[in-house]
Amino acid sequence: MTSSCDDFVDVDLPTDRLTAEAVFEDATTATAALRSIYAQIRTGFVYNLSEEMGLYADELDQVNNLTPIYTHNVTALDPTVSGWWSDAYNGIYEANAVIEGVDNSSALSLEDKNQIKGEALFIRAYLHSLLVELYGPIPYIRTTDYIANTKVARMPVEVVYGHIITDLTAASGLLGADVSVSGERVRAYTAVADALLARVYLYTQQWELADATASKVINSFVWEPDLKKVFKKNSSGSIWQIKPPQDGFNTLEGNRFIFPGSPGVRPVLSASLMNAFEPNDRRKSDWIGKSTVGANTWYYAYKYQQARDTKVNDNPTSLEYTVVFRLAEQYLIRAEARAHQGGDKIAGAQADINKIRTRAGLPNTTAATLNELLNAIIQERQVELFTEKGLRWFDLKRTGRAAEILAPIKSGWQHTDILFPVPESEILLNPNLLPQNDGYDN
Repeated sequence: MTSSCDDFVDVDLPTDRLTAEAVFEDATTATAALRSIYAQIRTGFVYNLSEEMGLYADELDQVNNLTPIYTHNVTALDPTVSGWWSDAYNGIYEANAVIEGVDNSSALSLEDKNQIKGEALFIRAYLHSLLVELYGPIPYIRTTDYIANTKVARMPVEVVYGHIITDLTAASGLLGADVSVSGERVRAYTAVADALLARVYLYTQQWELADATASKVINSFVWEPDLKKVFKKNSSGSIWQIKPPQDGFNTLEGNRFIFPGSPGVRPVLSASLMNAFEPNDRRKSDWIGKSTVGANTWYYAYKYQQARDTKVNDNPTSLEYTVVFRLAEQYLIRAEARAHQGGDKIAGAQADINKIRTRAGLPNTTAATLNELLNAIIQERQVELFTEKGLRWFDLKRTGRAAEILAPIKSGWQHTDILFPVPESEILLNPNLLPQNDGYDN
């Protein structure tokens, strides 16, 4: 399932840690195994989605060095697409190793076993949820068994989502409240699993469950009214964040998106996104930066305002952590779920939309019918959640708007671009991954 069969099984634990059964004889070393997966999420596949899927959709442009992702000329040999697959399944392998280690441990307390297993189940579900949106039918891997994993086949999307829901439901029941003693939300806890579960219910059109689960999450948090504080590390609206490797470091996103002078190979915000903001929308002024060189002006994502991921002597404290789940998405999930239910749920959908708009300095929505509400919600999602882990692309895909929006601006667009290809290297190792997604056969 990764670049080689051996790689899939032999995912090394960090060298400063014990291995095999000894890891799960102590809560400290078992937790360290989890931390290695969080570190991978911080720097790898998940981090890259914000830029790559922003380029694939209509959020970001490239001024120089146009890539196949941006121009929609991806093939089954593309190293970026292959890297996503490999990185995600390596993380899934590590999560499965943790689950199996905890289940087989006789030394860990029940409380520690529940917390650690719950986190690993969440991570497994989260990585699969991204893979299924990118590739469609995929294998859902729940074991570290080498023989089984070399023969796995792709599962229908609805089956994959069924496994994701099962894992998240179990994780929600095992996990406790926020485990961080410092108030930082950097490990999975009940509300993190529920936040992803609400998203999954939305994507699978289970409106009542999406409504109820998002409400459960919303009721557990305090709304952050100040746009300038939303992406700070202690924001009350953050559900799950990824912590930098050391105190004083900030986010890789800030390091990548902010540029002084000309952008070079860095992405810039697209005209499509810039034009999506209504007049007087504070998100445009607070979350977007501008750079002018001569007659040229470019705009960049400025949600994270610390550009460096290098420790600065006069600022030994990190100011920003990468936000993966936050409260605004849950309001928009609930708004969409309520709109689809109709009837007396319409007023609630409007109230949820207005919660987002009020913070942005905009008047209440006038949307009232289902179509009006859905258009208003997709508009709010575009300008609220831009450059956040591929959410814009997932929205275009699931709502059937991808061709309408992208065909006019992407010269390489084809209707089969709705899914990425299964990497050719993986199919050569395991022919059970056939058939290839439409549009990518050699």
